[in-house]
Amino acid sequence: MSGHVTAPAAALADELPTWVTLLRAPNPGPMTLDGTNTWVLRAPSADRAVVVDPGPADEGHLNRIAAHGPIGLILITHGHPDHTEGAARLSELLGGVHVLAVDPAHTIGGEPLTEPGEHLGGFGLEIRLLSTPGHTADSVCFLVEHGDEQAVLTGDTILGRGTTVVAHPDGHLGDYLASLELLSAYRGIPALPGHGPALADCAAAADFYLAHRRARLDQVRAAVAAGARTPADVVAAVYADVDRSLWWAAEWSVRAQLEYLGVDPGESAPGVSGLEHM
Repeated sequence: MSGHVTAPAAALADELPTWVTLLRAPNPGPMTLDGTNTWVLRAPSADRAVVVDPGPADEGHLNRIAAHGPIGLILITHGHPDHTEGAARLSELLGGVHVLAVDPAHTIGGEPLTEPGEHLGGFGLEIRLLSTPGHTADSVCFLVEHGDEQAVLTGDTILGRGTTVVAHPDGHLGDYLASLELLSAYRGIPALPGHGPALADCAAAADFYLAHRRARLDQVRAAVAAGARTPADVVAAVYADVDRSLWWAAEWSVRAQLEYLGVDPGESAPGVSGLEHM
């Protein structure tokens, strides 16, 4: 049986690449762990940096990011507000720096990210777009290289602790499993997540997530076979080890699991705007 996961899915990274700086937003909570991770990437001797996920519209946090300027580009891993709410204000603080995301609603001054494998101008860094839908329909990761060092910025597709929600109906479990399969190819490369600490091995974390998701699917199948008829029934059976205050979040993952299994999950409201450890 797959229990409630709160620990890291892989060993923690001993240190960050020298060209990576973590600025954590002051928005900790059950759904954001220690807060949203904003990553500032600057190649040695480069004149401009790249920011990944500006985070919430917290003026102090955005000013801390701007203090690491000059900044040439802002990238978005997915459209949840705890990652994007501050993007427009940060762009303004930086004099109109472009913001690139999959969703046009979060894209400023450039074209939306549409081509898997696309190489992005990285100001001394090689940045490649990895299409990883599932947590949300617009989720992407970024493979970043400098010299012989690499890192994968995983947004909420892989977290530093626990596992993440498939935000049904926007998120899709089949897509998420395929995205984890893709990330399992990045063996020995650090994962820089949207929340929680950096992990030493992106592939090891993806492997853990895949095993966890498959175990959860077995539990959901068993719950349905035993008579569970609604998402709430399944949550009570499968997520009994989770604090009841988070059952509402577990229900989003259950709806995605039921849909994946071909069981009608019933009507669903718009997806959640954060994450959970389910």
